[in-house]
Amino acid sequence: MAPWTSRLCACTNGVLFLLLLGSLSGSAGPAWLGPLCLGVGVPGVSPFEPWVCWVCALSRGLGGGGGWSLLGRPGWPWGLGWVGPPVAPLSLPAVLPSSSLLSCLAARPRPSPSPGGAGGPPLPGGLAWGPGGLSGGVALAHPGAGGWSPLVSDRYQWLEVDLGERTKITAVATQGRYGSSDWLTSYLLMFSDTGHNWKQYRQEDSIGSFPGNSNADSVVQHKLQQPAIARFLRLIPLDWNPSGRIGLRLETYGCPYTSDVVSFDGGSSSGLVFRSPVSRRTSRDVVTLKFKTLRNSGTLLQAEGRDGLGFSLELERGKLLTSASEPLRLASLGSLLDDQHWHHVAVERRSSHLNLTVDKHTERVQIPGFSSQKSLVSKRNFQGCLENLLYNGHNLIELAKNNDHQVTVGGNVTFSCAEPVSVAVTFTGPQSFLQLPGATASSSGGVSLGFQFRTWNKAGLLLTFDLPQQGGVVWLYLSEARLWLQIHKGGRALLELTAGAALNDGQWHSVEMNSKRGRLTVAVDKEEGGSAQASPLFPVAIESHLFFGGKRRNTSHECRNPFNVFQGCMRLLTLDNQNMDLIMVQQKQLGNYSNLQIDMCGIIDRCSPSRCEHGGRCSQSWTVFHCNCSDSGYIGATCHSSVYEQSCEAYKHNGNTSGHFYIDVDGSGPIKPQLVYCNMTEENTWMVMQHNNTELTRLRPSPGVKQHLVHFDYSSREEQLSVAISQSEHCEQELSYHCRKSRGPGSGRIQTYWGGAHPGSQQCSCGLQGDCVDPQHYCNCDADRMEWTEDSGLLTHKESLPVRSLVLGDVQRPGSEAAYRVGPLRCRGDKNFWNAAFFDKETSYLHFPTFHGELSADISFLFKTTASSGVFLENLGIKDFIRIELSSSTQVLFSFDVGNGPLEVLMESRDPLNDNRWHRVRAERNVKEASLRLDDLPVATQEAPTDGHFHLQLNSQLFIGGTASRQKGFRGCIRSLQLNGVTLDLEERAKITPGVQPGCPGHCSSYGSLCQNQGRCVERTNGFHCDCSLSAYTGVFCQTEVSVSFKPGSSVSYTFKEPYELSRNSSALPSSIYSDMTLRGENVSLSFRTNQSPALLLYVSSYYREHLALLINKNGEQDVRYKLDSSREAEVLRSKVRSLANGQLHTVTIRRLSDSVSVQVTKHSTIHIFSTFSLIVFVSPESGDLDPDLARLASLGFAGCLSVVQFNTISPLKAALLHPDTSPVVISGPLVQSNCGSAGSANPYSGSVGSGQPLVNAIRTDSALIGGTKLLSLFLEPVSCCF
Repeated sequence: MAPWTSRLCACTNGVLFLLLLGSLSGSAGPAWLGPLCLGVGVPGVSPFEPWVCWVCALSRGLGGGGGWSLLGRPGWPWGLGWVGPPVAPLSLPAVLPSSSLLSCLAARPRPSPSPGGAGGPPLPGGLAWGPGGLSGGVALAHPGAGGWSPLVSDRYQWLEVDLGERTKITAVATQGRYGSSDWLTSYLLMFSDTGHNWKQYRQEDSIGSFPGNSNADSVVQHKLQQPAIARFLRLIPLDWNPSGRIGLRLETYGCPYTSDVVSFDGGSSSGLVFRSPVSRRTSRDVVTLKFKTLRNSGTLLQAEGRDGLGFSLELERGKLLTSASEPLRLASLGSLLDDQHWHHVAVERRSSHLNLTVDKHTERVQIPGFSSQKSLVSKRNFQGCLENLLYNGHNLIELAKNNDHQVTVGGNVTFSCAEPVSVAVTFTGPQSFLQLPGATASSSGGVSLGFQFRTWNKAGLLLTFDLPQQGGVVWLYLSEARLWLQIHKGGRALLELTAGAALNDGQWHSVEMNSKRGRLTVAVDKEEGGSAQASPLFPVAIESHLFFGGKRRNTSHECRNPFNVFQGCMRLLTLDNQNMDLIMVQQKQLGNYSNLQIDMCGIIDRCSPSRCEHGGRCSQSWTVFHCNCSDSGYIGATCHSSVYEQSCEAYKHNGNTSGHFYIDVDGSGPIKPQLVYCNMTEENTWMVMQHNNTELTRLRPSPGVKQHLVHFDYSSREEQLSVAISQSEHCEQELSYHCRKSRGPGSGRIQTYWGGAHPGSQQCSCGLQGDCVDPQHYCNCDADRMEWTEDSGLLTHKESLPVRSLVLGDVQRPGSEAAYRVGPLRCRGDKNFWNAAFFDKETSYLHFPTFHGELSADISFLFKTTASSGVFLENLGIKDFIRIELSSSTQVLFSFDVGNGPLEVLMESRDPLNDNRWHRVRAERNVKEASLRLDDLPVATQEAPTDGHFHLQLNSQLFIGGTASRQKGFRGCIRSLQLNGVTLDLEERAKITPGVQPGCPGHCSSYGSLCQNQGRCVERTNGFHCDCSLSAYTGVFCQTEVSVSFKPGSSVSYTFKEPYELSRNSSALPSSIYSDMTLRGENVSLSFRTNQSPALLLYVSSYYREHLALLINKNGEQDVRYKLDSSREAEVLRSKVRSLANGQLHTVTIRRLSDSVSVQVTKHSTIHIFSTFSLIVFVSPESGDLDPDLARLASLGFAGCLSVVQFNTISPLKAALLHPDTSPVVISGPLVQSNCGSAGSANPYSGSVGSGQPLVNAIRTDSALIGGTKLLSLFLEPVSCCF
């Protein structure tokens, strides 16, 4: 018996509390029987002895019933016996009033109870039900059935249990009525210490209802996640068997609860002072207590040390604030703590940190000072009760009761908790209203009305009543969190008053409305909130009913409420200074109501603790909360997912070029984004993190200072740098020390090497390479020479990065000089971004430890496949699960269950997803909603239930690429899989898993489109790069124009190979562009901007004196001159587009194939195709001089900009600027590279911070390898040639 008992209740004496409602076999009719007492698990005590009656219940015998049943478990192995004979049968009323209390009486015959009360002295363990007088009580209309059943089955019924004293309740169990179709399918539990001010029990802080039974016989037990400590328990039916009625048998399980209580009256001298005898400072101090109060402010505790440092715990606006003695506010926890319910507080000091716990929520803060000598004193009139006040194991309340010398009691302090009764009422929704009778109009027509309310909503109707004599109506309502009073008549407002502000803060606010002697006044929070008054021309008096929160609807007159419904709490309702008894309303003895929770305030602070992550600001209404994520860098319903990428590599593959970007190294993790520079000008993408001094800095001597310690402050935090370094493939930082008769430096952390050498080598770079200026030393500066020298190199060992400080010295001697430079930290590669695995069959999968995402979970990955379906990811729990799958060739499905039933989010693409290209999936689930993103499609969301389960509880392994059943597996590649910002190492796991291969090649199919302007995508093991050798552009994606600003004396000439070389190598050409040693066609394009007219832009000539000239004539028109027959004059193709010499950017494209030529000019983004000609082509080896007209134009030179010049596969400007030493180019005069060819060159530094957008696009010098063979001869000159 004892093991079973301890399994139900974690109390030492094994006491099980049972409340039994059963039936007695053989009973001829209704009869009240003596108390049933069970002694359970108490050694040496007979279960039949009346003085150890642990469990008491009053049972009702009904004719035709079966034997005794303890929730349907007959034959349990403990004694069951009668104490005292049963009393004689008596008749009972069909309905018992709510004041009836069925108590466990003493073990002796007792008189029959009279209706309306319980006979005999009351003892712990009683029952009551309600609402009395109308529909509550025990129905006697069902012979043979045992249990509780009210006459009327509706949601206004309850069953109340009085345990006699405060008890630790750990579980409840329910069963339907014996032998009936009556059982509950869901119910609420309420708890109270006094029988008033009930508090609803919620599982997981959200779930309010408990699932009940599915039949009358089975027992459904619920263990409370957090035990409830209360004397009274109330069960409220929500739903029941539709084929029956409300029916219930109930058990409660729990343990005795003992406590020491002290009460303060709020006086200035009221309090306890404890002086610790400990003189030495301790490393840990702990203070724990419970408190309850109706006031929202007051100091609970103040701790002071001998050194004057300390802290205090203070209530302010219903929150618990922790402040230091500076004063310095350290933390704020909890909310709505003035609800007259017990709240647990724990303060733990560990060295310089403070762990503050309020109820179940803990926050850790750093304090400026804390001493073990505590001074517990109330200085701001705390009024309420404290319980179990412990300091380092000392029970201060017990010490105070025993008049211990360490505790001083001041003021009016009592060692009990006298609680004022304040009956509140909760308006839960649109159907809620409270109707009360109005006062009879006095001779003066005056009225005095008051109440208090609290709400989170900005709007709602508080009160309305009619003015029958005037035919008007009075509305008292909230709008934009202000109080408004309006008097309406005939559809228009006769009077309007407003007072107060920010009344939706969840605090109690008082409202007073007075009408007397022709003056109407409305006031909020007395003097604090403001008031308004007016003098209406008619008396304002309440002659009919008052309606709070709404108005009753009926068939004869439909109430039209022009305002939002009120959702919140009210209390202290008074009319003409008389309190309105809401308990009488509950008992249906006064007024009327609908959908109210009476004798409780059901307000919930959904922002305490805040579910908004990463600094998102929480706001709320009565039913939902909202997170404002602006300026946080995160998005989603709870600001969970980062808007930034995790590396420069990821930005590059979104199509971005060099610039400043925010990097979030851990995604949705706690590390904040950091601003870095992404250098994408090389084949590798570098992430550059700056510090406060990257310049070469001269070290100057200071008198009396032998060593200089130089610190470097980085723009990124320590945790940001650490993660960035760890997930990069390679990091480096340049160190340079220039010296003249000055020996080398050291780093702040003791290191045994310098930049360019290996860790532990005790060398510099020159020592490793063997070229130090003095072979006897391993560093140049150690030679201590008078000549300037240096030790420079790169630190690449990650454990040594970044450099935080340097120790510099040896500049005090005459002639000693030194300078140092520490470059920025540079990292390239992203190990996480390319981490991939290939699943080659449906039965293959990878498994990882259980995914823990109880409250929020985000999952992101990339996939590519040719299959039409398959499961990407699955993790199971006992009932919960989470899964992401490719449900069809165009659909991705995200599904999960947290206890509310499966929820699915479906994303559909118009294009097939099994196209063997990379697609990105991002799924997120939090307490508010679930969302799914696919590539760049709009996000799909599904809202979570407002008061549903929200903890995702998983316990199996996490399966990637398959399922536990090995069905519906995924075939294809999964890459960069991250769960809550943490990357799973797919490659390492794939190396040891059959059917899965590490890595996944083939990236150009997805990213090849990023290569622009004829750039060619080249595969790499991890990623790709764009080959721009055949493009006139450069840059990481061949997107950067190559532009030159020319002056009249500048020229570029590009010479093709000799004809005999061309003839000799012609067979090797991929496609012949010559016929009979001449060009059969050409593609020419360039952009220009100039104010010069006329001007020669381009001139191309061949060995056979053929030429092509592109110029602007004196009229600002575009001329293209072709001469392909030396015996004929050049043919001129002239555009009709004028004013090309206007300083704007224009683009010209010429395409010729044999004798057909097409020319187009772009002006103001409009393409003009102005000429298509047929040329006479004739090849002659005769030579001649340059055309006189062209020679004259060439002599003028060219002033302007030429950009992206391309002749077939040749890019002469690119060769001249980027590879002048290895290209057949001749440059004359100054040649200045610029961005003049950019359409946005007027603002070349434009950009903005955001996802995928650089903050600053600095002037880029993007470069790429130039490949191919220069086989043509292009002659460019403004003087002797054409450019």
